[in-house]
Amino acid sequence: MGDRSGPRGLGAVIGWTALSIVVPGAAHLRAGWRRTGLVLLSVYLLLLLGALWVLLTADLGDLAGQLVTSSWLTGVTVASLVLGFAWFALVVHSFTVLKPGRLRGPRQAVAGVVAGVLAVAVVLPFGLVGQYASVSQSTLDRVFSAAPTTPAPQAQTSQSADPWAGRDRVNILLLGGDADTHRVGVRTDSINLASIDVKTGNTVLLGLPRNLENVRFVPGSPMAKRFPDGFRLPANPDGSREDLLFAVWEYADAHPEIFGGRKGQGTKTLMETVGYTLGLRVDWYALVNMWGLARLIDAIGGLRLTVPQDVVFGKYNEGLVKAGTRRLGGADTMWFARSRTYSDDYTRMGRQRCVLSALLQQADPATVLSRFNRIALATKELLRTDIPRPMLEHLVPLALKVKNAKVTSVPFVPPLINTGYPDWAKIRTVTAKAIRASSVSSRHLAATATPTATVSATASPGATATPEATAPTSVPTSVPTSAATGRAATPSATPTATRKAGTDAETNAKPTNPAAPKEISAGCA
Repeated sequence: MGDRSGPRGLGAVIGWTALSIVVPGAAHLRAGWRRTGLVLLSVYLLLLLGALWVLLTADLGDLAGQLVTSSWLTGVTVASLVLGFAWFALVVHSFTVLKPGRLRGPRQAVAGVVAGVLAVAVVLPFGLVGQYASVSQSTLDRVFSAAPTTPAPQAQTSQSADPWAGRDRVNILLLGGDADTHRVGVRTDSINLASIDVKTGNTVLLGLPRNLENVRFVPGSPMAKRFPDGFRLPANPDGSREDLLFAVWEYADAHPEIFGGRKGQGTKTLMETVGYTLGLRVDWYALVNMWGLARLIDAIGGLRLTVPQDVVFGKYNEGLVKAGTRRLGGADTMWFARSRTYSDDYTRMGRQRCVLSALLQQADPATVLSRFNRIALATKELLRTDIPRPMLEHLVPLALKVKNAKVTSVPFVPPLINTGYPDWAKIRTVTAKAIRASSVSSRHLAATATPTATVSATASPGATATPEATAPTSVPTSVPTSAATGRAATPSATPTATRKAGTDAETNAKPTNPAAPKEISAGCA
């Protein structure tokens, strides 16, 4: 194996040992172990070339999708442990072949201590990767269901061929709410549906107000049979109402007798109701616990937001989020997004959209990696969803597309609609226009201007009508008189401003293209 005399000084022994960490085999070649050194160096170079080939040829989105599958996460965990042990053994053996025993007195002890520190230090990155993979797998397995509980796109065709079953868009219901120990079910204070183009990531965020009245249910469903004239209950003694859109989930969960004794029907009922309201098929839902979201925001170091004016909160108005631009912690961010004191639901919806926009922009990969464990812990308490675990392989690449794509929003607030007397046909028509505008933007990104309300809701020549782009024919265009409540039926397809306004905002708002999709950050400084 050649001359094995090796280096003789303390600095040389430590230097060649350290070099072997980044150039495996270097110490062996210096010590005269040429065959071993060349083998180690060749294997290392092959691994580097293989990694480089993967990075240059693989689609990074698809690679990210594969990295969230159980098999890959298990493989990463095992591989990191094996490589960590291998590098530890490499450092120890590199130090040994350099013959540190020839050093005298304290120098030999110093060399041994430094080599030991290097051997342990080289294991830490591999251990960190393995720990990240293990925590990721535990978090994903806990949050996402292992198998589909409802028919999903991939059930209709081969996953490898097309996970979306030939559809152009996927629709995910995004809910914000909180459970309470003294009631059954969940009150959904924030209700948005994200319709995402699966090819480009272009997204339309459709926001429905929590106080939407006379909610209509899917014809023939148990709730439609119970409330044929819309969701209507007697008012509370203080005049407040519990028969608004935000209470549908809670009410369905609390009344299993409506569903023949079946419990836990709130989720399905709300998904079907929102889908029917918008004229879309809802594929999955994701419920974000509001205070779990606050912990997530704390985990990423807060969000930089502009508070346009002081936001008062608290039972006795004792809390205050002061106006100005600064980084807010989780609690202040949630009060900014949720407070209705001296405000209304529509202003709050706008603030919630600003928080979503800030999260989308500021939760960058570097932040996520640097605070990974805290984020993973917060996520376990944050999310409830029926998205099946296997679909993450396809949804993660799609989410990466969304981050760099065009995201517009359509908040269904006055003057676009009257929440007391919703024009259901108009809601579906505006939804269809926004979806079509997003799809046109996907196909002609370079040539298409910002979508406006003038885009036709009918199918363009050569286009195939889909549930996402056409309004259903069975659309109630007015709210009939209810024998039970005596509520008069007044809505029609006429502009909302010509009907009785439900709030001052509806009366005074400016009717300037309210149906035009807007950038998600519109109105957020």
